[in-house]
Amino acid sequence: MSRDLTKEQERLLRTAFRMPAVQTMVSRKSSITNAFVNAIIPVIEPTAHEIADALELLEMSPDDVRCSYCGDPATEWDHLRPLVVGRRPTGFISEIGNLVPSCGKCNQSKGNKDWEAWIRSTAPLAPARRGVADLEHRIQRLRAYALWRPVEPVDFAAMVGPEHYAEHWHRLERAIDYMKECQVFADTLRATIAAAHRKG
Repeated sequence: MSRDLTKEQERLLRTAFRMPAVQTMVSRKSSITNAFVNAIIPVIEPTAHEIADALELLEMSPDDVRCSYCGDPATEWDHLRPLVVGRRPTGFISEIGNLVPSCGKCNQSKGNKDWEAWIRSTAPLAPARRGVADLEHRIQRLRAYALWRPVEPVDFAAMVGPEHYAEHWHRLERAIDYMKECQVFADTLRATIAAAHRKG
């Protein structure tokens, strides 16, 4: 159906409709970087006794595991100290002393920030901003948890040798460069397909 539109009607229609963002390989750069980082971070599975000790210290029971930060039902275990900062490993690893139960909202909001600064912050979905009532008690409990099994960062480069460590990051840069090259080729294919579709 064809119709004449005023400029205001056209503006309103353009505001009402949004094309999905074009996905590019280059827009996946942070995902690829995180994959390279996480690929070398050790994961130490806890024993059942360690899990029991962790939950007891956090004042939780196995049949009612709650977010350590806000008290909502837990959906995952979050790294208390971040694994990645500035596109590189911090040296902390996945082990029970560096993991606490979390809900998705808190985990996403916290990201790689310092847990105590974040929990008190006005960041979106942070417990202080959401008005969590027993926040100070939660902070004291998390401080005690952090002291329960002191976790020190691991020097990955020293363990594998500086040459091997540098080679890993060189491979990441090569992978990103190749993705950029592939994106240029994909852009030409997309333009050709769009032009053929318009004609057809």
